[in-house]
Amino acid sequence: MKLAIIRQRYTPFGGAERFLERALAALSLDDLEVTVIARDWPEGAQSAYRRVLLTPFAIGRAWRDAAFARAACREVARGGYDLVQSHERLACCDIFRAGDGVHREWLFQRARRRGPLARGLDRLSPFHRRLLAAERSLFASPRLRAVICNSRMVRDEIVRHYQVEPGRLHVIPNGVDSQMFHPRLRERHRAEMRRKLAIPDAHPLFLFVGSGFERKGVDLLLELWPRLAGDAHLVVVGHDRKLERYRQRTAPMGMASRIHFAGPQQDVAPWYGTADAFVLPTLYDPQPNAALEALACGLPLLTSSKCGAAELIEPGRNGDVRDALDLDGWLEILHAWADPARCVTAAPHARQAVEALTLDNLQARFHALYAHLLNRT
Repeated sequence: MKLAIIRQRYTPFGGAERFLERALAALSLDDLEVTVIARDWPEGAQSAYRRVLLTPFAIGRAWRDAAFARAACREVARGGYDLVQSHERLACCDIFRAGDGVHREWLFQRARRRGPLARGLDRLSPFHRRLLAAERSLFASPRLRAVICNSRMVRDEIVRHYQVEPGRLHVIPNGVDSQMFHPRLRERHRAEMRRKLAIPDAHPLFLFVGSGFERKGVDLLLELWPRLAGDAHLVVVGHDRKLERYRQRTAPMGMASRIHFAGPQQDVAPWYGTADAFVLPTLYDPQPNAALEALACGLPLLTSSKCGAAELIEPGRNGDVRDALDLDGWLEILHAWADPARCVTAAPHARQAVEALTLDNLQARFHALYAHLLNRT
């Protein structure tokens, strides 16, 4: 079976790319020939998949994306693939994996926190207009046979915004390597990492992992932290083009000793082992891998109602959920979970929430979907 997977570019710290790396490794079986169609992608394991790199000339982000879409669809037309799975909004695919969620919903959530001028600029933006047009064309495409949703939240948004038949929507959550991400990381890394950060073991430590700080709620955390108890620490791991500006904001707040910006990290495992709880007040996140990894490590998850991982939370038992803009609600749950002993008690329940989300299960569900589509007349 010849499977093509389309993803425009590789970002070393992106959640979608981390998913694809794992999925490609899981799918490298004898009965499956996988081709990645991309504009920019590292060589990887050539025995696992081959690459087709497309670099059409274009100026500007919106036109670059449109040029790649046209080139990718031309490659699909001549490639002889049995199935084409796209992670971009392209009307020439059989399967669309909505790993980035629904752009129309993201703009709606973003508008809640932006002023009239910013909302107007979003409506006029060539990038957003092109992406919304591509999204409409994708979901109206007669070729589209299946949409893979990584959470029930995304499935419901697609039905609400685009009236796609529920029978074409398949909820397949991201997989997590529960051997790599495990509560044992606490024993392995906690003491040494806290020594390096000058954080006493008894002080509560909340961990944030993610790229794109505005969308994922770092501003809210910086606003709330001075209102928390004096010994609660926050560690922010991830990339943002304004990282230094975020870091500089902590000094005038008197928070430089309690808010730690670690920057992007290739290996996040030691940071999970260091923390007591994981915090992600994201405006919109379909199914963040970091949240699943944190739960697998036994960290209670505090996240927003527009995060797909909120579906795994039993409030008060393995975490809590609040609206991304509910400052008082967030302050309440941060206070409630600023108790390392309570977090230790919650660890087995956090781990249990993702026990079924194994990479083997991910592989089996993808293969079952492919077999179903190939046998369909």
